[in-house]
Amino acid sequence: YQYPLMFGLILAFCWCSLVCCSRIYMGMHSILDVIAGFLYAILILVVFHPVVDLIDNFNLTYKYAPLIIISLHLALGIFSFTLDTWSTSRGDTAQILGCGAGVACGSHVNYILGLQLDPPPHTLPLSLSSLTVTVFGKAILRLLIGVIVLLLTKVAMKKATIPLACKVFRIPHDDVRRARQRMEVELPYRYITYGMVGFSLMFIVPCLFHFIGLS
Repeated sequence: YQYPLMFGLILAFCWCSLVCCSRIYMGMHSILDVIAGFLYAILILVVFHPVVDLIDNFNLTYKYAPLIIISLHLALGIFSFTLDTWSTSRGDTAQILGCGAGVACGSHVNYILGLQLDPPPHTLPLSLSSLTVTVFGKAILRLLIGVIVLLLTKVAMKKATIPLACKVFRIPHDDVRRARQRMEVELPYRYITYGMVGFSLMFIVPCLFHFIGLS
């Protein structure tokens, strides 16, 4: 979409600032951690930006891409849990990796089934449509339905994965909070639950919108 450059810069700055400040406010990271993370993110952008289209094409078109994506993200999650003792940051890492894997797999399924095709290059950039009552109403309705579906997905997967992980690894689940401090419970719970949330976001929710005429 074609939008003013200044609007994009302001939005990016505000979003980045909120994320950085929230980590400090919640006591999850120090100021030095945030600065290092910000610089590291720039380094990642410089390295991966030239090959982002190649990676995206691989994720969408390669037959075994979902298997590779899931395995790679899961391996990174296991590695993050071995860095030090338990902390909420370990769970956050598994959550991010799981969501990323779910989004990538959902995009792959969309592409394979031909459900969401990119617009032809000659039609780009798209212009923003005028905001009408109908458009605003549909946007709000899509938001509400999408959030409800994602919340239901999260609740259902949480209720299924934590007891299952405790049973498989023979961990007492009387105290769920204590059980979740074990890697054998927290990693599957976070990874599977938010993997399904990411998959629902990219595949299930858009299919639902198409079915009820809100695409």
